[in-house]
Amino acid sequence: MNDTAPLPPPRRRIFQTLDRTASYPYARSEYVRRAAWNLVQATLFRFSPPKAVRWRRWLLCCFGAKIGPHSGLRATARVFHPWLFEMGDWSMLAHGVVVYNLGPVRIGHHSVVSQDAYICAGTHDYTQPNLPLLRPTITIGDGVWVAAQAFLGPGVTVGDNCVIAARAVVVKDVPPGVVAGGNPCKVIKPRPMGQSDSATEATEDTGEKRKEY
Repeated sequence: MNDTAPLPPPRRRIFQTLDRTASYPYARSEYVRRAAWNLVQATLFRFSPPKAVRWRRWLLCCFGAKIGPHSGLRATARVFHPWLFEMGDWSMLAHGVVVYNLGPVRIGHHSVVSQDAYICAGTHDYTQPNLPLLRPTITIGDGVWVAAQAFLGPGVTVGDNCVIAARAVVVKDVPPGVVAGGNPCKVIKPRPMGQSDSATEATEDTGEKRKEY
């Protein structure tokens, strides 16, 4: 009979050390502003009438957002840090869009982000054991359509006049003037733009009704 105790299993190396991760990576003033905005967004913004586009735009601008005078957001859209959000003129965020902008998010003119898309401008440096917070900028160009439930990852740039297909996962820059989709997102084909000039002129003549699509 062997009375020798079994050897303990070899100790595995754990690279990331979450006990060293910063619990509060923001300045105190930013936490105060975020708490105030969360209250406003959950009440005055969230329960505003469907057509109260100007009201929602005004609330965001009160917290530092820069939004064109003909752009808007649906009441169920969410912006994490308004002071890090910019959107040009004649652009729109549809129902359920989440702008998780730990870093800046910039959207150009005449661009639309469709239902339940997720824009994630925040991540962690996984090459460091304490996973420090990273806040890279996301840029969406002019004339872009980000279709329903697409995901845009930290630091990506979507070029002008692109179409990002539904449920695409964008983790790298997308060049201008293409249709792209898939996981990971890849260029599918050039975007046909034979009527681009006349379409832009027609849009500019429609006034506030442009926001009701």
